[in-house]
Amino acid sequence: MAGNPRVGVLALQGDVREHAALLAGRGAEVSLVRRAEELAQVDGLVIPGGESSVIDKLSRAFGVAEPIRAAISSGLPVYGTCAGLILLADEILDGIDGQQSFGGLDVAVRRNAFGRQTESFETEIDVPTLGDPPVRATFIRAPIVERVGPGVDVLATLPDGRIVAVEQGSILGTSFHPEVDGELRFHDRFLALAIARSAHRT
Repeated sequence: MAGNPRVGVLALQGDVREHAALLAGRGAEVSLVRRAEELAQVDGLVIPGGESSVIDKLSRAFGVAEPIRAAISSGLPVYGTCAGLILLADEILDGIDGQQSFGGLDVAVRRNAFGRQTESFETEIDVPTLGDPPVRATFIRAPIVERVGPGVDVLATLPDGRIVAVEQGSILGTSFHPEVDGELRFHDRFLALAIARSAHRT
């Protein structure tokens, strides 16, 4: 990946290492982000899968929640997988009491839409924007996007029509975990946005 963008992975909870390793393997300079000053140094941020309610609480405890909201508003490229998608949604339909999101994506999501972790599954889905071959997608206690606003592009659905990948401007979200299956195209799409951000800043 040309440009060697400096990107962060929100490192409060979840599958941080998997994302960091994949991004580094694509030539990115990767930082683990827990504080506002670390966020300020990156040209893109990945919010990993994990427990969305825990990441929410820890982000507030570490004082990074509001800086993330501000960075998203300013156009920072952000990619959220699974819990990360939940945290980027403007509306969480079934959040726990007091749960907040960073927002930025004009969507409504339902947490754990497929049930318990034992009901996790893998499948192949077509993502026309990414071309062939189909994406191998792993769903682990995954959310579903139940509403999209007019500015949101639906990138992928399951055969029954449920929405599992969306994009709005510089924000990308997937219900599934490309980093688990070695699927690189979503991260490459995110990195292209980060490279453009870096070039604009310089």
